This record gives sequence, C-alpha cells and structure tokens, in this order.
Amino acid sequence: MNLIDRLNKTAAVIREYYSKTPEVGIVLGSGLGNFKAHMQVECEIPYEDIPHFPVSTVEGHSGTLIFGTMGGKTVVCMAGRFHFYEGYSPTDVAFPVRVLKWLGIKTLLLSNAAGGMHEDFKVGDLMIIRDHISLFQQNPLVGPNENQLGPRFPDMSEPYSKEIIARAKAIADAKGIAVHEGVYAGVTGPTFETRAEYKMLHILGADAVGMSTVQEVIVARHMGLPVFAISVITDLGIREELNVITHQEVLEAAAAAEPKMTAILMGLIEQL
Repeated sequence: MNLIDRLNKTAAVIREYYSKTPEVGIVLGSGLGNFKAHMQVECEIPYEDIPHFPVSTVEGHSGTLIFGTMGGKTVVCMAGRFHFYEGYSPTDVAFPVRVLKWLGIKTLLLSNAAGGMHEDFKVGDLMIIRDHISLFQQNPLVGPNENQLGPRFPDMSEPYSKEIIARAKAIADAKGIAVHEGVYAGVTGPTFETRAEYKMLHILGADAVGMSTVQEVIVARHMGLPVFAISVITDLGIREELNVITHQEVLEAAAAAEPKMTAILMGLIEQL
C-alpha cells in the first residue's frame, strides 16, 4: 500500500470516530501531556486503534489522538509522538503529521523537551524555535516523492513561521512569560549527548538539542503547513558541574514548565 492509500485509509477510520474538521494540529513532547486538561475534549482515540499509526513506547508519551475545541477552534492533539530511536523509520515518525494535514488542519504547533546549550538558558526556560539543524537525522522525504503531497525539493528557508513566532512573542510578553528564541539541533538519540557533542552542536550554531521535531517539521513544510515550535529547556548540556542527566529529570522539568507553554499555545490558537 503506497503512502497516499495509507493516508486515505487512516483518515477514513479516524473520521468514523470524529467527523469534524480540525483547524489546528498540536504535537506534545515529553512530560507535556496535561495540555488536554485545557481542551473541551470531544473524542479520544488510542494510537493502537488507528491503522498504520505507530505506537509510542516512551514514558511521558501517552499515545492518544485527542479531538476537541480550544480558543474557539476545533483542534486535534497528539498526546505522545514517535522517535527514530524507538526503531521507527523517518517516514513512520512523520506519518501522523501527514495524517493531521489529511484531516484538514491549517496550522501545526509543536512542543518538545530539549537540552539547553546557550549560556543564558536555565532549566525550565522556554525557547521558541526560529530554525533548526537537521544534519544528524535522516530526512523523512528520502525515497520516491508523492507530488500530491508536495514538491521533490521543498524550500526550507522558513521552516518556522515568522508571523506565528511574532504573535507568540507578543502573547508571552503580554502574559509576563519570559521566552528565548533560538536554533534547535535534532539528533537521533536515545543517548544524551557527550560533553564534546554538546560543545560541537553549540559551535555549529545550535542553542538547544533534542531527539524529535525536525522530521515532523520537514514533512509539514513539504505539505505547505505553517509551523510553530517551542522547546522546554529540561536540562543543561554545557555546564561545569558533573553532567549527568536522567529521563525522569527531563519529565519533571517539562511538567513544571508546562503551564507557561500552554498559556502561549492557547493564546496562539485563539488568534489563528
């Protein structure tokens, strides 16, 4: 079954559960699964009930597609995403984003937990992603191109919408939420980076590093979807003291910062 047939099959099954057309798609990162508490939830579908959908295997990713309303908009939220390090192909990792587009979304909002590499960052800070470095992840567009989805060589000069970034910064300022803006480096994981790797990534121009997001953004831009992404800085990669990081610490830091991130995303949804 080719990609278009899989998309049609997956979307058809989802529409049997929920018939409304969502306007905004949201992908939640590690430890950020409480976002749905701010939605008027109308339907929840476990990933295992969706044909051709991967199943999340990582703690902090619940694995549910959630439909409802927020800020006067119909939204669909992925509580749990997929990663290359789980053993999925880049095409599988990005497939759910294609499904969201197939269901009708006009804008994609992404969040993630990331390691900070900028000297001004501290744990719990928020960083709006203005650009990314994807040299360390396999491109999900490798292989035959589906012209029905997008061009063979999509432009990536503006992977993250400057207009939405400006709105997010204005919302954060109005709410008294401090935000940084920077470059995200996508790596494969699942190991956290060595000291030398953190230093290399920072020299290359990255301010934060993580194991997700990039492949989703590439596929979204391939299909012409405007994208906004925000990172919660859950650990610091460049620091003098003993640099030991655990996944549990990442989850705890993300959960603590979630209210600030949620306030910005809710404000954006209202304005979109």
